[in-house]
Amino acid sequence: MVGQHLKLRREAAGLRVADFADAVGYGEDMVRKIERGARIPRPEYLDMADEVLGANGLVSAMKEKMREARYPKKVRQLAKLEERAVEVCLYSNHNIHGLLQTVEFSRALLGTRRPAYADEELERLVAARMARQSIFGRSPAPELSFVQEEVTLRRPIGGRMVLRRQLERLLEVGELRNVEIQVMPTSCGDHPGTGGRIQVLKFGDGTAMGRTDDEFAGRPISDPKQIRILELRYGIIRAQALTPRESRAFIEQVLGET
Repeated sequence: MVGQHLKLRREAAGLRVADFADAVGYGEDMVRKIERGARIPRPEYLDMADEVLGANGLVSAMKEKMREARYPKKVRQLAKLEERAVEVCLYSNHNIHGLLQTVEFSRALLGTRRPAYADEELERLVAARMARQSIFGRSPAPELSFVQEEVTLRRPIGGRMVLRRQLERLLEVGELRNVEIQVMPTSCGDHPGTGGRIQVLKFGDGTAMGRTDDEFAGRPISDPKQIRILELRYGIIRAQALTPRESRAFIEQVLGET
C-alpha cells in the first residue's frame, strides 16, 4: 500500500522513475522495488520522498508502519516483546543467537535453509534480524544474558572470515556493561539445555514470557508456573557455563584458532 501510494504521488507530480530516483538519491531499481512492495523503504527514504513530493509530512508519517513491516509476521510479536523487556535470558545450542549475529553471518545462516528463501525475502529477514539489535542501544538498557554452546562458536557458517568477524562481534558486545555472554563447554554433558533453546523475557510490570524448543510446541508461554520452570533450567545452565570472564578468554582462544 505504501509503495502504491508513493507511485501515485510520484506520477501526480509528473516525475519519471529516473527523475525521482535522482531527487531522492537512490537508484532506479530501488525505487521500482519500493513502489511494487518488494522492498521496505528506510525512514530517510520516506523523509526525502516527502520533501521531493511536497507531501507536507504525510509520507514521513508512514515511518512507524514501515518500522513494524521490517519484521516478518512470525517475528513481529517477538520484536515488540524484546523492545519492552527489562531482562532477557537466552540459551542457544545450535547457532549464534540472532541478536548477536553479524550481517554476513546472518545472511549465510539464513541461506542454509531448504527450501531456499528467494533473494528479496532473504534480505528482508536479514534486515529484520539486524533491526532487532537496536535493543543494545536502548535507554534505559535492559539486562541481557546469553549462554552459547561451544559448538556454535566453531561451526564455520559462511566460511572462516565470516566466522572470525562473528567471534569478534561477540567480544565487542560482551564489553557492554548490561551484557553477559557465557560459553557452555561441550565437555559439560549433564546440563538441562539438551532439549533445545530457552528464552525468557521479563518486563517492567513483573510479567514474563518464555519459549523453549522441547515443550509447548515452541509457542510463547506466560503462565507463572511454566516460566518458573524455564527460569530454573536457565539458572542451572548459567551456573554450569563458563563465567563471563572465562568465556571471553575462551572466545579469544577460538578466534585465534580460526
